[in-house]
Amino acid sequence: MSTETAVKIDAKLVKELREKSGAPMGDCLKALQESKGDMEGAFIVLRKRGMASAAKKASRSTNEGAVGTYIHAGGKIGVLLELNCESYFVARTEDFQDLLRDIAMHIAATDPRYIAKDEVTEADIEREKDVYRAQAAASGKPPAIVEKMLEGKLGKFYEEYCLLEQPFIKEQSQSIAQIIATKVGKLGENISIRRFARFKIGEPNFTVASATAVAEEAAQA
Repeated sequence: MSTETAVKIDAKLVKELREKSGAPMGDCLKALQESKGDMEGAFIVLRKRGMASAAKKASRSTNEGAVGTYIHAGGKIGVLLELNCESYFVARTEDFQDLLRDIAMHIAATDPRYIAKDEVTEADIEREKDVYRAQAAASGKPPAIVEKMLEGKLGKFYEEYCLLEQPFIKEQSQSIAQIIATKVGKLGENISIRRFARFKIGEPNFTVASATAVAEEAAQA
């Protein structure tokens, strides 16, 4: 017989974690027991489980979903976003619709150029590297140090311009990829961003980004 005794957790803590994370009550209780009642520790436990769940479901096809919009600044900025999931039922849930609105709002605020890191073109990467090398060379640092600095600079570039890498504007401690993973864990289906477009009044260019698979399909059409 096990001699371990489950840590007794106040129901108020479970409810607070439920509201903060969106995870089921049972999962919140287990996470709080694992962290011995520490709220931040429990939240990290839930995030790790969400990412693991999302990774397991990442290969599952997402042929359902919804298109959402977000209009900001008195109609000066608009976003059109397609978010996909596995079933019609999940696409109509409040959780999925909230996620759709949140990501569209985030895009309006941050103006990402790509969805994921692997969609950044080689030409764009080399252009950024050339800029960073020139900046580092001007500081007189040796080549070996310059190359080390490039890794950090590119990491910042991805975080600034790749949607999934960006810190979520409503919760800076989590990336967009992590908030999606949390919903995947809660809803039990794979969720993916297929494409988006962002328009701003007065700007001649507008941002359009598609997931790699979508771009390949368009090229073959």
